[in-house]
Amino acid sequence: MSFSGSYRHDDVQFLLKPLPQQPFIDIAAKEELIQTGIRHYSEMLSPESLPSPIYQKVFNNAFSANRKQMAQDCLSLATLIASKRNNSITLVSLVRAGTPVGVILKHLLQKAMGREVSHYSISIIRDRGVDEAALNYILDKGHSPESIVFIDGWTGKGVISQVLKKAISNFNLQRNIEIDAGLYVLSDLAGSAAYAASSIDYLIPSSILNATVSGLVSRSLLNSSIGPGDFHGCVYYEEFKSHDISIEFVDNLIEDAMNIFKTCGLQKREPIDREKMERISIEFLNKTMMDYGVSDVNYIKPGIGEATRVLLRRVPKMLILRDTNALDVQHLKVLAKEKLVPFIVDSSLPYQAVSLIRSNLDG
Repeated sequence: MSFSGSYRHDDVQFLLKPLPQQPFIDIAAKEELIQTGIRHYSEMLSPESLPSPIYQKVFNNAFSANRKQMAQDCLSLATLIASKRNNSITLVSLVRAGTPVGVILKHLLQKAMGREVSHYSISIIRDRGVDEAALNYILDKGHSPESIVFIDGWTGKGVISQVLKKAISNFNLQRNIEIDAGLYVLSDLAGSAAYAASSIDYLIPSSILNATVSGLVSRSLLNSSIGPGDFHGCVYYEEFKSHDISIEFVDNLIEDAMNIFKTCGLQKREPIDREKMERISIEFLNKTMMDYGVSDVNYIKPGIGEATRVLLRRVPKMLILRDTNALDVQHLKVLAKEKLVPFIVDSSLPYQAVSLIRSNLDG
């Protein structure tokens, strides 16, 4: 069964199995279970909380500052998608960061380019792959493999891009079809996306809130509640409804992008230098592992979006900022202060922010 979360029915269909409120595991206990290999991160949820008044104010400021950049990038990405697909388009966004972007792209492709578009949002999980039940559902609904376009918000190290490529390659072999495994994102920091609007590490406003900007849907779950043939699971946060801005957020971005379209036309960007971005990413990860004694590259989360996720739902060791006065990192300073996370300044960072996850070996 599909549902739309708190979005309008024609904005998106989440191909997720709504689960009862899960027995939440606090962040420290969850981190211990993940790092000892007892549980996979996708089996557990930590409780989500509403943003503090200070954090909400920082989000509002960030949205005001960066909404034009995000709107331009969404219009550029929509232009790119339209040029790569001749007939109907099936957007498949990756829960959760891809969902708001997918909703915006659906409206832009329809309104600015007159294209026929469907939008589904499905689960992809590191080490576990993509939800094949969801892909089968999309194909069984009559959407052609050639129409599918995978959407996410950004890349950090490029892990999800690689998981997607491997998973879709296997799925294509099973079904004897050819779905394009390329990932379309607003910002490609790792050089791993097939197509991107930019490679700038800027604050994508939807990256710094959780369910209240993502249709009140949790990140996806894959645990014992998911039976054979089920979609991956999620929790719907009905209790946050009065604080939900999911529709307001996408409508503002759609309006901004349509105003740009009416004034300037379609937004074409120069191709991203993927090799350069990949080289910067690899060199940075290697240097950071040496400089900070990090034993597992998964404990390094580069870029504003990934750094924010660590502070919201992992156990951070340290926050590293390139410029503490930059508007785009003010929410990270608020979170670091609220969670008593130390931060340092490194003006040589290739990104605006990086979070390091605390390892059990750190004591």
